[in-house]
Amino acid sequence: MLIAQITDIHLGFDQGNPDELNRKRLDITLRTLREMVPPPDLLLATGDLADMGDDLLSYARLEEAVAGLPFPVHYALGNHDGRAAFRAAFPDAPMPDGFHQYAIEAGNLRILVLDTLEEGRHGGGFCETRAGWLRARLAEAPGRPTLLVLHHPPIESGHSWMTENPDAEWVKRLESIVAAQTNIVAIVAGHLHRPVVAQWAGTTLAVCPSTAPQVALDFQPIDPDRPDDRAMIVADPPCFALHHWNGRRLATHFDTAGAHETLARFGPGLQPLVRMLAAEKAEP
Repeated sequence: MLIAQITDIHLGFDQGNPDELNRKRLDITLRTLREMVPPPDLLLATGDLADMGDDLLSYARLEEAVAGLPFPVHYALGNHDGRAAFRAAFPDAPMPDGFHQYAIEAGNLRILVLDTLEEGRHGGGFCETRAGWLRARLAEAPGRPTLLVLHHPPIESGHSWMTENPDAEWVKRLESIVAAQTNIVAIVAGHLHRPVVAQWAGTTLAVCPSTAPQVALDFQPIDPDRPDDRAMIVADPPCFALHHWNGRRLATHFDTAGAHETLARFGPGLQPLVRMLAAEKAEP
């Protein structure tokens, strides 16, 4: 199974412009996924779908952009989103207890999408109500491989300004649940506008870079009171993730959307290498 992921789309950053840069970057990414062979089995769009949480038009444009994709699209909410506008645009979206959380049954893999939106806050949130929902879903199938999906990575990334407080109450609450499980194969997230992989609570956390412009890589300390003209946002290509589930383990790949310059193709010159690799793979 091939699970595609996009994140941090930020439609409506340039309000009133139907041809805004973020829409163009999204369209390039979706075209790349649509033309992929084999195609993804499903697509996760993990939050910051719109740039302004009350912008119904941006959600309508998102629905327009994904129309006709040959695979289903599943959404999570980020800190730029708004539950009321999202629910108005997607009236069938599951909202148990007012939070956008739900399960996806994908063969022998179960995917649980969590809502870490804390409206009015840039960082994440995960209250006891949401935690109770997660505990109940995990208890339904304690031995089934499960993938958790959320917007906010619950880690201190090391980045100068795009990071989370690892001692935040919501992080500790989620960590206590995840650490107690043995069937969570991975967690996938967004928010950081950068590719990041970390170990957390006994499993792997894979953070997908954004379709919108990326955050500059920066580990220097930052003083909020002293602007120093450092790079913060960079025009790197739009990105996506592909999570390959082989029935036992998840492997995550990151790529940029659009054309790539080809330096070698599979012809007679590379045939010996491919035969050798195939033979080695077949060895017990």
